[in-house]
Formats: sequence, structure tokens, C-alpha cells
Amino acid sequence: IGGDAAFLHILPDRGPGQFDNAGNLKKCRRHAAMDRGQQRIADQLFVKGQHRRQLVPATVEDDAQPADIGHALEQQALLEVLNSERFCDTAPAAIYATLLDEGRYMGSVRTMYRALAADGGTRERRRQLSHPSYVKPELLATSPNQVWSWDITKLKGPVKWTCFHLYVILDIFSRQVVGWLIAERESAELAEQLIAETVSRHDIAPGTLTLHADRGASMRSKPVAALLVDLDITKSHSRPHVSDDNPYSESQFKTMKYRPDFPARFGSLADARAHCQTFFAWYNTEHRHSGIGYMTPSSVHYGHAQAARALRQDTLDAAFLANPKRFKGRRPEPPTLPTAAWINPPATEKNDDSNTLASTVNS
Repeated sequence: IGGDAAFLHILPDRGPGQFDNAGNLKKCRRHAAMDRGQQRIADQLFVKGQHRRQLVPATVEDDAQPADIGHALEQQALLEVLNSERFCDTAPAAIYATLLDEGRYMGSVRTMYRALAADGGTRERRRQLSHPSYVKPELLATSPNQVWSWDITKLKGPVKWTCFHLYVILDIFSRQVVGWLIAERESAELAEQLIAETVSRHDIAPGTLTLHADRGASMRSKPVAALLVDLDITKSHSRPHVSDDNPYSESQFKTMKYRPDFPARFGSLADARAHCQTFFAWYNTEHRHSGIGYMTPSSVHYGHAQAARALRQDTLDAAFLANPKRFKGRRPEPPTLPTAAWINPPATEKNDDSNTLASTVNS
């Protein structure tokens, strides 16, 4: 009744003579009281239903327009107002307020946005610069002088806000620092000079070297780009804000700055240059690098690593023969030498050789 269900239990009309004892009479009176309560509830629901029916709009006549057609017409009228010359550059909230001030209501702000979205009018109206998609660099070196990585780091000067700029070129296969320069400023001319001298010193044949760097100003400068074209050197750049694309240079800088003798500040440019001369001599000839089987970068770069590993194997064999139980009967071996060095190895290449230290950059 009135949209709400009510179940009524109506007893048949019985006269007094139909009740043969007091117990049955009490039961019938109790049922009658329950029925009267249910009747009151039904009456209330009926009144409530009548009130609801009064709020329902009148039935649409047969010759009236369907609701969907009326909605489409209203939507079209709203779009004409939103896209009009008067409001084409105005936000829907401002349009809504303006129309209310004029005594017109054509829909809520959300309705305006829905209409614009359906019509394709909610995109960014300004011409935004779209950045190109940068390709992830994938570089492979299987021997020295195939891929070099270079970068610039800052060394703190004698007072606050002063620093010196250290340029370093590194061979990613051997981890050898093949060239470095320290100056009071960063400039493309100094980078060009360092690259040209380093390539000449190592007698790099044209078309055999790839030079990788991040996207700094000096790295992408025209003098450096022109030099690489003249020397027939392939240039490669990291993606913006992706430090993992240049891991070898970052690792070398960390090794330098985490050394116990690295000072908090350098007193002068000459002081910084003297420190770098000592450090790079140690790094190339004495530092046992974990990424190249704990060999020194110079031994790998100049082809002495296999002989050094054979010497290590002889030492381990002698220790094994002297006391096999110490090694639980298993012949020890020195760390494996790398066969390749990757910058961003492809997914198919990561697990091809379990003995290849292809992506290890730890110092």
C-alpha cells in the first residue's frame, strides 16, 4: 500500500456462541487486538502513500516529447552558451555565477563540465610543451676503449659557496680513469680540450669509441658535439633525471669522496689538483675493484688481469694441497673476471651468463 508492503491477518467474523470455552475466547480476543494494531499500521501506510503520490509529477501526455529528446535539447542549448563568443574563454564556475546574476539557470557547474567533457572541451586550453620520450641508453663494452663515461663533480673550496670542478673520463670495462682535469669553472671549452687530449693520448681509432655522459650543459654543448663528429666518436646521453644511466662515473666519484683522506674542503686549486693526482694514481694501480674481480683498473685495461688471476689461482692451489680439509675438499678459485660491462643491459641479457659481471659497478 503506497509503495510499502503490509500483510494483514483478518479473522472471520464469529459470534459469541462459536467460542466453547474461556481459553479459546481469550485467544480470539488477543488475535482481534493484534488485527486492530495491524489495521492502524495499514491506515498510516495508506496515508503516507497518498502523500507520496501527491509529490509525483503528472503523467506526461502522449504527444509530449520523450525525456531523452528534451535532455538532448537542453544539453545543446547549454553547449551553445558555453561555446559562445561571450563565454568561450570563461571557466564554468564563472559562467554559472554570471547566469545566476542575470536570473538564468541552465545547470550546475558539474553539469557544465559534463557537457564540455562529452563535447571534447575540457582539455588544457593553453599550448603546453610536450617533452619527447627519451630512449634508454643500452651500451655494451667487451674490451677496453670501447665505451667511455665522463662526468663533472664539484669539490668544495676554501670558503662557503666556492668550489672547484673536476672532469673525469672513465673506461667502463676496466674502470680505468683515462683522463681528468680540475678547474675553477665548468665550461664546454675545457671539456672539449680534455676529450681531445685523452683520445689522442690513448690512440683511439675513428669509429671505435662511444662516449657516454649525462645531460649537463657541457656534455650537450656545441663545441663538444662538433669535436665528437670530427673524431668520429659516437655520443650517448643519459635520460633526464636518471642517475642510473651513468652508474660508473657516479660510483667512481663516491669512491673518491668516501676515502678517509678526502678533506672537507680544499684550500686552493693547487691543493685540489695535488690531491687528485695522488688519488687517481692509487685508484688506477692499487685499488682492488669489486666490479672487475678485485683487480686493479690498470691490470684490466692493459691486459694483465689474466696473468694476475692465474697467480692467484696458483696461490690458492698451494694452500688447498697443503690443507684440503680447510676448504672442505673443494678447490678454491679467485673471483671471476668480467667479460662485459653494460649500461642498462637488456632484460634478455641479464641472466645469460651467471659468471658475467656485466652490471656490477661497486667500487
